[in-house]
Amino acid sequence: MRPSETLTRQLRWGLMFLSALIAMGTAVCRAEQPAGAVAKTAPASQEVEFRSGDVTLSGTLLVPPNMIAAVVVVHGSGKARRNILFAQALVRNGVATLTYDKRGVGKSAGMSAGLEVGTNNVEPRNLDLLAGDASAAVKDLERRITSPRTPVGPIGGSPAGWIVPLATARSPGVKFMILWSGPLVTTREQLRFQFLTDGKVDFWDHHSEMEVREHIRSDRDRYPFVATDPVDSLRKLSIPGLWLYGGRDVYIPVGLSIARLVVLAASGKPFEHHLFPCCGHNPPFPRALSASMDWLMKRVVEVRNGKPQDIPGG
Repeated sequence: MRPSETLTRQLRWGLMFLSALIAMGTAVCRAEQPAGAVAKTAPASQEVEFRSGDVTLSGTLLVPPNMIAAVVVVHGSGKARRNILFAQALVRNGVATLTYDKRGVGKSAGMSAGLEVGTNNVEPRNLDLLAGDASAAVKDLERRITSPRTPVGPIGGSPAGWIVPLATARSPGVKFMILWSGPLVTTREQLRFQFLTDGKVDFWDHHSEMEVREHIRSDRDRYPFVATDPVDSLRKLSIPGLWLYGGRDVYIPVGLSIARLVVLAASGKPFEHHLFPCCGHNPPFPRALSASMDWLMKRVVEVRNGKPQDIPGG
């Protein structure tokens, strides 16, 4: 096989794994419903459209009767439609939610930028395009949620870890961000790790964190790639942020991500993380949602109301 053919197959293999991450998380969200407090009054539901550049994106806005915050659900990889079930779970916890069809999917117009391999595209210009869509969604949500006391922010999973910092850096009205299994490594470093783990669930039974760090540092790149580093955007931000991770994740290097998050926090950034040590890439949905909502209430809502509190086990 010619080197170029080998390169193409390696690229397709690596990115196909990455593209599965959001699909896996979506399946968990749809399979498990949290046992949060159910509002006595049904949430208001509204079909919405908003512009992002020269395209129109379509989504659904759900608003609970007693709203404490509002979020935009940010996509990761794949041709994702609006996630109504995830939005309903958030609404049951008092969080208004805008979820939309990714560009070129469902009722949303537009298309991705650059080469798509499998169902994934992490080229910098495409990540920037998706960040623009997320920023446009935030602006539309801010326009519809008229109460100045309601904090607005993005929530997303996996590759959204690269998109959300980009979008938030260009959205001055954002008050917080929540990421589930969002990498704090470059796109290049993530792929080096992913090639190493080969998606094997028992990977951490046979490898050490030190070995992984050295591999990520020194591995030969398998194709030319311009990396995106979320830390570049995060250094510009001063809003509270929460990252949730599974300690046995084989798709993103959690140890290295947490290490970089700790450095940012030590520099004064209000960033925190919650680790589920025995879990993989998809933390248990009810527990992850509960941790997210506890943090949102105590670090954002109550702080804005002048009542900061500690988070047990945070």
